[in-house]
Amino acid sequence: MEDTSFIIEGGERLSGEITLQGAKNSALPILAAAVLAEGKCVIHNCPDLSDVRTALEILGHLGCAAVRRGHTVEVDARRIANTSIPSRLMLKMRSSVIFLGALLGRTGEAEAAYPGGCELGPRPIDLHIGALRQMGAEISEEFGRITAKSGRARETCVNLSFPSVGATENIMLFAARARGRVTVINAAREPEIEDLGEFLNKMGARVSGAGSGVITIDGACRLTGCEHTVIPDRIAAATYMCAAAATKGKITIDRIRPAHLGSVTDIMRQSGCLISEGESTLSLTAPDAIRPVRLIRTMPYPGFPTDAQAVVMAYLLRARGVSVFTENIFENRYRHTGELEKLGADITINGRVCVVSGVPALTGAHMCALDLRGGAALAVAALSAQGRSEIHNICHIERGYERFDETLSGLGARITRKKI
Repeated sequence: MEDTSFIIEGGERLSGEITLQGAKNSALPILAAAVLAEGKCVIHNCPDLSDVRTALEILGHLGCAAVRRGHTVEVDARRIANTSIPSRLMLKMRSSVIFLGALLGRTGEAEAAYPGGCELGPRPIDLHIGALRQMGAEISEEFGRITAKSGRARETCVNLSFPSVGATENIMLFAARARGRVTVINAAREPEIEDLGEFLNKMGARVSGAGSGVITIDGACRLTGCEHTVIPDRIAAATYMCAAAATKGKITIDRIRPAHLGSVTDIMRQSGCLISEGESTLSLTAPDAIRPVRLIRTMPYPGFPTDAQAVVMAYLLRARGVSVFTENIFENRYRHTGELEKLGADITINGRVCVVSGVPALTGAHMCALDLRGGAALAVAALSAQGRSEIHNICHIERGYERFDETLSGLGARITRKKI
């Protein structure tokens, strides 16, 4: 496979305005939910990402007509022909597992390999499997594949031991055509869950409480096509905020929902950033000297998102003091730290705790992106470093950021692509 790298000449102050892309973590479950509709769904603000392209491939394999026109995707699922997803597609991304709930809800059967994606440590889908079984699905696991069969989901109350985003989504998708009411206790509260609930309601489902800890779904016999606009990507926003702040720059982000970023903007303000928010805009001005942040703990929403941990760490590498991170979601979420150390970062890891001692300067280096958000963190750090950096394996970055290099170039970054 041909590798492509980003070449970054650091030291340029980023400044300007960007329009935020649609949320990857919202678009993917919404595309899966389109399988439930006996009609055409029109989805606006759908980002052009490799993960989204994989989801469209899955839809096409299932027999759906899926067409992209700019940032609008049309999905016609009236002629579902297959209920088995090939391993090569499942292995491309972790969130492919949500097609299980959608296929069960629409056809009563599904077969798929265990999902792939970034290697962030054990992310068992036991919560997904257990919930679907409780709702009436018969599931077998053999030779790395999952086979599920069911009639319409039965009325039940699912109490999740952890507010898993993916498990909550799978429950919602399967329950959308349930016989009676399905209640989810300790549901994930992320904005992307609320967006999925809104989409399902437009299709004719009856979902209430999405975005809170308790969600109820009253099943509908039939779901129809609808039109929907995906929410803005809060993690992409955090990334560009960190890139501007790390280079002592200034950025305005348009088409954003500031309320979705509360825990991130709190940390950025603690570090000295000046942030002003409008109804759909956010402006950040970097401090002259970055202040360290005593403790950053990743938590389920509305806590600090694990997806923002790496990019905020990259920003704080040159803080005047010590910042401490505690990763409470994924075990291997510090894989990027070894690459950051190549730039001269001072990082110490002890289990789930990561101590970052700020250094006066960073120096460009050759690095390799090992996962999506870690790869973005390497770019943030390289932008603030002195000299030239090269980041390999950028396919990880492009799973979650639309035209990443073009967006940064528009803010004044010196970033180019190199085919190897």
